[in-house]
Amino acid sequence: MFTQLQPNIPPKEGDLFKIIQAHGKTFEIRYGFYEECDRHNKFAEPMEIYPDFVKSPQYTDTGIPFITAIQTPCSHFTGKRDVNSTCEECAYYQHCEELLGICSCPHNKIDAGEMQSE
Repeated sequence: MFTQLQPNIPPKEGDLFKIIQAHGKTFEIRYGFYEECDRHNKFAEPMEIYPDFVKSPQYTDTGIPFITAIQTPCSHFTGKRDVNSTCEECAYYQHCEELLGICSCPHNKIDAGEMQSE
C-alpha cells in the first residue's frame, strides 16, 4: 500500500512510505534518514527507512528472524562474500516485500520459549 504524495513534492521525514505485512507481522516504513549528517545536508532528501533488525530483532511466529536486504550479513553468510556483501546475497535470504526478508539459516532461528521471554 503506497501513500499517494503530491507530484513533484518530495516526501517529508516521518511520512508513510508503505505498510508491509509479512509472516504475521506489520511494519510501517517511513521516510527519514539513516545518518544524522544527512538530516542536516540541504541536498539530502528523506528516504525509506527500514527497521534495524540487528539492534531490535523481530521474528516470525515460528522464530525465523526478519532481516533487510541491505543489512550486513551475519557470520553464517553462505555465498560469495566481499567487503560490500549484504544479506540479500546470502543463500539463506528469503525475500518478502521491498527490502524486507527473512533469514532461513537454522543457526539464527530461535525457539518459541525464547520468543516469549522477549
